[in-house]
Amino acid sequence: MVQSNQDRCHILIVENSDDVRAGLADELSKLGHRVVVAGARDEALARGDLEEFDLIVSDLINQEPSEDTENVRSFKLGVTSSRTRRAIQGLHDIIEKTLWFKLQRIDNRKERADVREKIDLELPSDLTLMNAVLEYLLDRVAKLGLVQVEQSNLFVALDEAFVNAVKHGNRNDPGKLLRVTAELSAREAIFTVEDEGEGFDVREIPDPRDPANLFKSSGRGVLLIYNIMDEVEYSERGTRLKMVKKRPEGLPQTGSV
Repeated sequence: MVQSNQDRCHILIVENSDDVRAGLADELSKLGHRVVVAGARDEALARGDLEEFDLIVSDLINQEPSEDTENVRSFKLGVTSSRTRRAIQGLHDIIEKTLWFKLQRIDNRKERADVREKIDLELPSDLTLMNAVLEYLLDRVAKLGLVQVEQSNLFVALDEAFVNAVKHGNRNDPGKLLRVTAELSAREAIFTVEDEGEGFDVREIPDPRDPANLFKSSGRGVLLIYNIMDEVEYSERGTRLKMVKKRPEGLPQTGSV
């Protein structure tokens, strides 16, 4: 049973049966919840405050008489058989588990706006290690609700950055290190990839933002990075790449820490 004020939730019951609607509302009110009722789906959909409800219970029974119908009607009629009590307790349990999941796994996401993580990695120049690093970083990004990873192409940008640093920067030399830093929050992700190579002048490759160079093989990885990330910055020597991915406006925050 719900005990604390934090667990007392706002519930909308949508049910065309007067008995069921009244009985269920009474039972949930006894649990400490704030209950609003509607007699039809159209009535409920016409409300302008649906997003304020923590739980919506709709069409609990159909129109045909059944054992379930009688069980639910007992909310109103006060039937106390052991079978009916079990049915009522089962309904209570479902509602309580649903509310607990929402409170623990969904509502707590609001707190993630203040969570920041910094991850520092040093790796040998071995491309076989990169996939595990990518998966780990993307998992953290997803759990902070920054982007919808499957739709963001973030994997492609990071993969290109790692491959360029290992192959073109460190020349696949396992004795040279690759340094990866990720500063993550629910608002933005800042990735820095640094190699120990001789460096290069990014101005000497075809400008990846120029449509005339779209089909040129050189600079294609850089082109992808520029197109996917919101901010891209190379150091003067070209051995360090900084990339920023910002949370899209209007994206609902998802995931869990």
